Amino acid sequence: MESLLTTETLIIELLLIVSIVAIVVQRLRVPYTVALVIAGLLITFQETIRFELTPELILTLFVPPLVFEAAFHIELRKLRENLVPLLALAVPGVLLTTLIVGLIVAKGIDLPLPTALVFGALIAATDPVAVVALFRTLGAPKRLGIIVEGESLFNDGTAIVVFNVMLAAALPAALSGGAHAGSSTWVGGIVDFFRVSAGGIAVGVGLGWLTAMLIARLDDYLIETTLTTVLAFGSYILAERMHFSGVLAVVSAGIINGNIGPRGMSPTTRIVLFNFWEYLAFVANSLVFLLIGLDVNIRQIIANPKAIGVAVLAVVVSRALTVYGITGLTNFGREKLSWAYQHILFWGGLRGAVSLALVLSLPTALPGRDLLRVMAFGVVLFTLLAQGTTMQLLMRRLGLVRSDEAKLEYERLSGRLMASRAARHRLMELNNGGVISLASWERLSSDLDQRIQKELDAQRNLVREHPELQAEEIEHARREGLRAQRAMLAALQGEGVISDRVYVELLEEVDAALEEDAHRENGPKAE
Repeated sequence: MESLLTTETLIIELLLIVSIVAIVVQRLRVPYTVALVIAGLLITFQETIRFELTPELILTLFVPPLVFEAAFHIELRKLRENLVPLLALAVPGVLLTTLIVGLIVAKGIDLPLPTALVFGALIAATDPVAVVALFRTLGAPKRLGIIVEGESLFNDGTAIVVFNVMLAAALPAALSGGAHAGSSTWVGGIVDFFRVSAGGIAVGVGLGWLTAMLIARLDDYLIETTLTTVLAFGSYILAERMHFSGVLAVVSAGIINGNIGPRGMSPTTRIVLFNFWEYLAFVANSLVFLLIGLDVNIRQIIANPKAIGVAVLAVVVSRALTVYGITGLTNFGREKLSWAYQHILFWGGLRGAVSLALVLSLPTALPGRDLLRVMAFGVVLFTLLAQGTTMQLLMRRLGLVRSDEAKLEYERLSGRLMASRAARHRLMELNNGGVISLASWERLSSDLDQRIQKELDAQRNLVREHPELQAEEIEHARREGLRAQRAMLAALQGEGVISDRVYVELLEEVDAALEEDAHRENGPKAE
């Protein structure tokens, strides 16, 4: 009982830290995930919270909701349109990264080549969560977000499969004292690569389709949300039990279920389901990056500057060669990527949870195991703290940020107008209560009336020049009205004024209108 309370207390403490960081970071120009890592590092200096990351914790508990939520929202049509560059980066790109990193590390710090290739495989998976969140905040092109997120989804599974192949080859070489002993493993490893990948995809597609068909025959948002939860974690567990790729199974299940399942869902179910997965992914992602900060051993990193420097150099060089080389080849086809997109893909190749899970799973028999752990943590910290914090500046330099000055000016005018009216209302209350004299009220109200009129005129002129601003405001007001209707229906049901059956029927109507507004708002932006 005592251990259960201790674990529960620790989880509550971590969630509280996550909430505080999320509130603070809204006022800072720092990616949320980067802020969480920094918070974890600061906590380790205080030694108030101790938490040990394990590969099982990351891969089994945190990765399925993160991967499923991202895959669930990817449109199959958009995925097909960008499939060539995406798969080229996710499959040959991972193999090329493994080879380049392995060669540089083996040469730079005198590690056995098989061990260096293991490091190359485990560090090959990108984790662009901070970058994708920044895309949404800054209004980056939709296609760029799909390529970055899609590459990450597929290269996670590829990197895990390649890692297992490289590890199987490295261990016999290590135990026998030479690389020759592992040569027979390479052939079997290549066969395993295709078997594990294809098996994971098949499991995910099958379970995703079955769950979507079952959801189409139900009309209960609680059961349907539960089924998607079973699908996310169940597809991973089943694929791993069958010795296939669990991550690729979750990716496939999420894409299939996300593109077929919602067709058979009511508007209410879709809203509940999307909100549920958004929250679950937020919690999982937040805890992963906070725990990364808590688990980093700063003293070991400081004690191994050369190894970490070589590892960072290898990762940056391999990413540059991979992105520019592969996209240079795929640009001969129809799906071309601009130089600006290539620069973002290069600098946005952050590393995170999957790389740490793999390095933590290394067996003690592998030579240089402890050094690989330090190098992996060093690379993850560099990509998050150096690349993650400078991504916004790079996007602005490349002109990939939709800087809508008219919209910002409209928000400024609206804010000033509401503040001036609030000030006038408060002064009127003070005058009516006898706190200030009539003469003071008349003078102050006159100044405020002039300011309010000036702001109204400026707002009217801005809307005349940019009519889309008023249309957006009307859409926002309509959604607020629908949400008010939703709240009133819930109150009426709670008070017994309407029955549960009528409440569900009316709620369906309001949610359908909300969803129609969402489609109308997001339609043009999806290009």
